[in-house]
Amino acid sequence: MNRELLALNILSLLKSKNYAPSNLAGIAAALKLPRKDFPIFRDVIEKMVKDGTLAHVKGDRYCATKDLGLVAGTIEFRQSGAASIRLENGEAISVRREDTGVALHGDKVLARILDERFGARRGRRRREKEMPTSAKYARVIRIIERKRTKIVGTLARSMNFWRVVADDPKFFYDVIVADPKKSGAKPVPEEGDKVVVNLHDWTQKHINPSGDIVENLGRSHTPMSEYKAILIKYALETQFPDEVLAEVKNLPEEVGPRDLDGRLDLRDEFVVTIDPSDAKDFDDALSFKRLPDGILEVGVHIADVSYYVKPKTALDKEALNRGNSTYLVGTVLPMLPFELSNGLCSLVEGKDRLVKSVFLRFDASGDCKKVSFANSVIRSSKRLTYEQAYAFLKENDLNIIKAVRPPAEYATGSTGKALDEFDSAFLQKLRTTIRQMWSLASALRKKRMRKGSFDLEMPEVRIFCDKEGYAQKIVRKENDESHQLVEEFMLAANEAVARELFEYRIPFISRVHDEPDEEKLADLRDYLEAFGIYCGDLTRRREIVKTLAAISAHPQSYVLKTQFLKSLKRALYRASADGHFGLMKHYYAHFTSPIRRYADFTVHRALNFYMQKTRQPTAPKGRASAPSQAILDSVANHISKTEQNSTDAERESRKVKLLEFFERKAGTKESFEAFITAMTSHGFFVELVESMAYGFVHTHTLHDDIYRLNAEGDVLRGRRTGKTLKVGDKIRVCVESVDLFKRQIDFAKAEG
Repeated sequence: MNRELLALNILSLLKSKNYAPSNLAGIAAALKLPRKDFPIFRDVIEKMVKDGTLAHVKGDRYCATKDLGLVAGTIEFRQSGAASIRLENGEAISVRREDTGVALHGDKVLARILDERFGARRGRRRREKEMPTSAKYARVIRIIERKRTKIVGTLARSMNFWRVVADDPKFFYDVIVADPKKSGAKPVPEEGDKVVVNLHDWTQKHINPSGDIVENLGRSHTPMSEYKAILIKYALETQFPDEVLAEVKNLPEEVGPRDLDGRLDLRDEFVVTIDPSDAKDFDDALSFKRLPDGILEVGVHIADVSYYVKPKTALDKEALNRGNSTYLVGTVLPMLPFELSNGLCSLVEGKDRLVKSVFLRFDASGDCKKVSFANSVIRSSKRLTYEQAYAFLKENDLNIIKAVRPPAEYATGSTGKALDEFDSAFLQKLRTTIRQMWSLASALRKKRMRKGSFDLEMPEVRIFCDKEGYAQKIVRKENDESHQLVEEFMLAANEAVARELFEYRIPFISRVHDEPDEEKLADLRDYLEAFGIYCGDLTRRREIVKTLAAISAHPQSYVLKTQFLKSLKRALYRASADGHFGLMKHYYAHFTSPIRRYADFTVHRALNFYMQKTRQPTAPKGRASAPSQAILDSVANHISKTEQNSTDAERESRKVKLLEFFERKAGTKESFEAFITAMTSHGFFVELVESMAYGFVHTHTLHDDIYRLNAEGDVLRGRRTGKTLKVGDKIRVCVESVDLFKRQIDFAKAEG
């Protein structure tokens, strides 16, 4: 029996006008299901209840949630205690603190829509009313699924009982635990240790949750305990299962003669990789040719991971489970084992490597005239860092270019030979190739921006640690021409593959970015006015592009761009070509990073089927099957979640290291340049220019005067001196204090 069809039939029945709430037997009878299908039917009903499509009500009966004025979604708390419920379609519904029940951050919940006129005001009876999901408020009535069954926090003692203070500032309750000596954890936890607690079932909000200590991670706020805590919180694995490692042992260490059968041999072509200085895996390479009639051909060569990782193998299942690689500060948790990610699949310099090649032919004006695909073999001529590629673009003196080395702080990957080991003829060829590629890439970039694509490049902060793992140095890296060169050709290849698969009606997973909500764009317009940027109707793309240009030219462009991104919907994976709003592309898929993203993996397999269907000369041997739409739907949903999970883990890892760094600066006179980003009656928020760290400056640290907030809420004015502090001002600040539990940094305005 087709479970998806059965689910649709069940939902159709429950939404019909004549349906009265029934139990399982009644629904099965109405659907005329044979007895043998009842176990599958029960499983489908349970899944629909779990995902919030159906509600289990009194009398052991079932209804469609929308018919009861209910919605299901994921609850996301703010540090104030208020929350919002994010629905499957991305819409968010507000939940007041007193209406969150026993929900915890990340739980899947069932909530009732409230009439906003009678929301949750104290002293007034609340009236519930069936309303559309666009209503402003909801109240949690049931927990569908807990996101977490365990928490990580610091063990503390209060008089005659023990409690654990959660690391997550959005977990608002101390967890009561028994005497840690009786926990069985080794070593025996002591006050101040970071521990893992299995949570008991929590059903009464006025009583703190309780749990059992199951693991001691060591002293709290040390690098190793913080690292372990992130692994546990986000369910990240450092080791691969034995069956995966067993499959890896059966793979060759190098590309052999049999692997080249039927492939296009490009080993004599001039091919380069351009990656970060500390990259360990290289999954994309570029080549460039001038053809007759002024045609320019760019070859985008992507590691052919699908050649080694076959469907339904342990390797494939584990890669799908992980969804993507996760990059924590100082380490990476790869999607694929080291032997593949850093070895056999990595396009290292001077080694034969199997790739999928996309050949893009452009005319002099930058219009793409032809696209072709091939399974190929390459041998990278040179592995360049972004710093080296930038030097080739900007410098004419080869001696200066030769001297470019990765920063000493980086633990460099496989870099191949140093530049000064090559003769001048090779370096001149390399410089010419890089400049020719940039000439075309810059033209493509300008054309893309003219068509309305958004310029959303953001500077990146790299955090370096000492031998003990503590944050030691912070470096801000800009997105310069060397990054943009690679980006433009990767975008072009991604679009070309997606368009070709779509035209041949081959199912594939798209990278989708939906249009933003008008309400959020209106809020963004109001926010930008405080920074002197005035814009019109942001539902018009031309106005957004104009506003982004103003943001890019603003001194606080990072802060404003971050706010702009928050006003947009999250990009995600979907098994339908629904377009990419930010890039303004109808067809777009991730194809260029199969070593670190499973989405690209699925697109490679779809391309294998396309190459066989269109009888390409280098089509893979054997029979490639067309991906199932139903399976792709499930995979797309899963990898969207793993991507968000990794993003959250990476963000927390950076936050922890920033706290470590600035804790060491507390009490010193070292000052940092910062911008004021927001005002309150108690002080103002700042963002540091170099590290892009956020913090708060309290008015009580302003010793030169007593400051009061104006009526508009955007200026603090000194009562005696008349001095002002306003949003957008640049100031210097010192670290006042760091609260490692609340994950907050307080600054003070530097003297002078």
